[in-house]
Amino acid sequence: MSRLRIVTFNIAHARGLTPIQGFTLGQKLRANLRKIGRLLAQLQPDVVALQEIDERSRWAGNFDHLEYLRLHSGFPHAAFGIHNRRTGLFNLSYGNALLSRHPIVATETVVFGQRRVGEKGFLFAEIDVNGRIVPVMNVHLHFRSREHRFRQIGRMLAWLRDKQRLRAAHWHVPPIVCGDLNNTSHGADATASLLSHLHDYGDYALHPASGRTFPSPWPGRLLDFVFMPGTCQQIRSEIVRCYLSDHRPVLVDFALP
Repeated sequence: MSRLRIVTFNIAHARGLTPIQGFTLGQKLRANLRKIGRLLAQLQPDVVALQEIDERSRWAGNFDHLEYLRLHSGFPHAAFGIHNRRTGLFNLSYGNALLSRHPIVATETVVFGQRRVGEKGFLFAEIDVNGRIVPVMNVHLHFRSREHRFRQIGRMLAWLRDKQRLRAAHWHVPPIVCGDLNNTSHGADATASLLSHLHDYGDYALHPASGRTFPSPWPGRLLDFVFMPGTCQQIRSEIVRCYLSDHRPVLVDFALP
């Protein structure tokens, strides 16, 4: 068996703990991205799923955060999934992204709605781990509306059913699903619903099972998850204590079958 590590981390546009977007100077944004890069070097993940990362946005220094972070964390492969794009004087371009130590051989981005600002979606990728294709879905759901989250989960599951019919024969394991779900694992909300529906593809488990990830200085809610298929073994997860965003990252270490 070979072991893999995956980290999911909402980096809040690299603004750190600044509460309002657009009030952080480019120099501070770069410094915070370098700190995130050093944290990733310490954690040594194979795959990093990032949410709220900017490609080139006026409110975030007008530079490519993913490429800057890739260079300062030593990952050879990266992929962007842009969910928000606005041109003009106040240009914006941001969404989800992946960093990987292994080749990313295919990607697809799905946006849940039509807004140019504040839209959510998911980034799907197939990662070649020594000849074995590992599918990863990096998702970010609506932060306020339970109704919106259920609609987004429904669209994601419909997309996954179609993709599974076309590509499942190439996958070494069922999709690993991770990201910022913007609700806890308790009660009748999107996280519990997604876990229930993923059982159609195998015996899934939610990680971490306990703890809190938001807000990072005094966490009161668990919003960030990795849904692991049962074919993966010897799974260990942890919430990483850090203050580089309003979320804390989640790390999952596991063995491929």
